[in-house]
Amino acid sequence: MKLQMVATILSVGLLAGCGSKTVSADGTAAPPTTGRLASYFSSSHPVTIPQGTLVRIRTNTTLSTKSVRTGETVLATLESPLTVGNLVLAPRGASATLLVADSDPGGKVKGVAKMGLRLTSLTVVGGNHLVTTNIAWWQAHASKRKDAAKIGILGGVGAAIGALVGGGKGAAIGAGAGAGAGTAVVLSTHGDPVVIPAESVLQFRLAQALTVTVKS
Repeated sequence: MKLQMVATILSVGLLAGCGSKTVSADGTAAPPTTGRLASYFSSSHPVTIPQGTLVRIRTNTTLSTKSVRTGETVLATLESPLTVGNLVLAPRGASATLLVADSDPGGKVKGVAKMGLRLTSLTVVGGNHLVTTNIAWWQAHASKRKDAAKIGILGGVGAAIGALVGGGKGAAIGAGAGAGAGTAVVLSTHGDPVVIPAESVLQFRLAQALTVTVKS
């Protein structure tokens, strides 16, 4: 009977102490026991996303060398969840930012249009984090056949005009003039632009590991 009474008194004392403050030797109030227990059970730890991790991004808008310039940033979203083991660090649809590393419409005389994009930031575990990735490149198709067609068509028009003016000799002169006009047209226009349609899925790889803090 006495042992049961002692146990009951100790239990009541422990329960009362859990929500109460204690006073230290210097007279200041110590943190309540419940606070210490909460901090013990709600800890956090770092998680590292390894270098080389594949990140799949979906574009929100159409990107073209005709409209975007080098140095611009564009918004996008995460296409596939970013995970480490069974832990999801960024869900599908998380916001992302792309940098236009290069937007070259192509030279007037030679060269084709090209565009380079790099992933610069990503929302991971609720926060925006800067990331470093490779640059993904796109290049337009060469337009040599189109250029040849332009020169050939205008050359034929010149020959027809020359024939009306002076027969065979005039046709030869007209053909030369027409070809020259066609070359001028080609040299004064750019080739096909690079166009990345909206909703395109792009792939990047982390060039550096990313460490984030996860609460457990």
